[in-house]
Amino acid sequence: MPQDAFTIKYVAKELKQRLVGGKISRIIQPSRDSLTFIIYTGKSNVKLEACLSAQSARLSITEDETVVPVVAPNFCMLLRKHLQNAEILDIVQPDFERIIYFDFKCTSEFTVTNMRLYFEIMGKYSNAVLCENGVIVGALKTTSISESTKRILFGGVKYAPPEPQDKLSYEDTEKINNILKNFSGDKTKFICENIKGISYATALEIVNTYGENLTAENIRDYICSDPASPCVTYINGEPADFKVRSTAKDKKPYPDVLSAQSAYYSYTSAKKNFNEKKVKLLSALNSGVKKLDKRLAQMREKLDECRDMEEIKLKGELITANIFAIGRGAERFEAVNYYDENCGKITVELDKTLSPSQNAQKYYKKYAKLKRTKQNVDAQLAAAQVQNDYLNCINAHICTAETLADLEETEEELASLQLLKSVENKKKKPAAPPYRTYFSEGFKILAGRNNIQNERLTKSLAPDDLWLHTQKYHSSHVAVISEGRKIPDSVIKVAAEICAYYSDGREGSKIPVDYTLKKYVKKPPASNTGFVIYTDYSTALAEPDKHIELTEKTDG
Repeated sequence: MPQDAFTIKYVAKELKQRLVGGKISRIIQPSRDSLTFIIYTGKSNVKLEACLSAQSARLSITEDETVVPVVAPNFCMLLRKHLQNAEILDIVQPDFERIIYFDFKCTSEFTVTNMRLYFEIMGKYSNAVLCENGVIVGALKTTSISESTKRILFGGVKYAPPEPQDKLSYEDTEKINNILKNFSGDKTKFICENIKGISYATALEIVNTYGENLTAENIRDYICSDPASPCVTYINGEPADFKVRSTAKDKKPYPDVLSAQSAYYSYTSAKKNFNEKKVKLLSALNSGVKKLDKRLAQMREKLDECRDMEEIKLKGELITANIFAIGRGAERFEAVNYYDENCGKITVELDKTLSPSQNAQKYYKKYAKLKRTKQNVDAQLAAAQVQNDYLNCINAHICTAETLADLEETEEELASLQLLKSVENKKKKPAAPPYRTYFSEGFKILAGRNNIQNERLTKSLAPDDLWLHTQKYHSSHVAVISEGRKIPDSVIKVAAEICAYYSDGREGSKIPVDYTLKKYVKKPPASNTGFVIYTDYSTALAEPDKHIELTEKTDG
């Protein structure tokens, strides 16, 4: 939901209930447009996130991990100087505006002062401004003296709130009713464009609640009625928005607006991080593939140069066989090609400055050089083709990834291939993400998320566990844990369908999936991560199926 004044009213109210009396214990500025405050409320620490970017401006309570920059930006240092250990006295939304301010009692060794921090939640104009006695101490986004602007934002000037919109107050019911009497257009658009503090999403909920014949009193009652029914609405199974109240059928209720907001933005933040990580990995991988393709093209060019080496060898042999018939200083001669069934003649070019014997040696040396080149290039080409297949395998895992956890180890894999810069992390390395896990007819089915997991999964299996992989496609390694039991065909079918789904053949149908016992699966020495060979296998044709219904333990 856009952060309109209606939504901010509830956010401010709930923040006041939770945070007043609390003390600022830590201030972080993770990025240019965001601030994080750790507030000790007397019972626990609460993390307040102030996102002041153009697209997702908000104040919210979060439990997500915060990135701490090595060097704190200037505004963060200013806030730490004045607000470290400050007590929150009040949290207010002034005049039904998209603003929330915090009043602080700031105590130092020698002084006690009151300060106010404004959060202006206004899309691309969002800002945070710290004031003392109505005078600006500092702002997240400042203006300069040279800028032509009506509103000045820098230290030492008096704080002036943003100019109010030229819209009607929801309390002016008489004027709104007079306009509505003669209005026959879209009521949602009318409310959004003419009534202060109401976004299109909120206006739509008002119209859905009261119908097209709604009155100004209906609008006022909707805005002023305190009871909220916070929820996250869903479209096609994915969170679409959070609402103070909603008439939507597909929604999940939450105890308060802050919880609904936190759940929604936690999802959108994770989705954004996932998409950014995916693009980053694909970009690095594609760069590596392009370099490898260039190398492969150069190798093929060299092999083309070696195409005529047998003919060069033959010419050397023909010179040797006819050495007494070739006059010194000849530029060419014709000889019978004894390798030709029809005994055709072949013209041999000669260097007239060399003797016949030296010409023969010249051809032999050129042949030997081309032969060595071909042997070396053939070996390099085979290794490059293996590497190319490995990169395509990584690409398949990135494309089938569904969560950030699916990509974490792939990032390490690309760093080990020097396709990404390795980022040193001083924090404790997080535990490896779990395998994709399913349950069918009492059997556990596991699927790897990437090459590193595939290798770990395959190594962990017992000899009689079942191992699956698509034939002629890159895919996850899938396993059925047997625990000494015979695995029924119906469970093998499910495992094969999961394997087909997490492959680069998932858009097709009847994907061939090989399956065998783990004891027939081997990893060659010095092979790429996740690479194995296997024997004694059978093949099933499977329709790709995610089988999300089996991710929780069921009886079938």
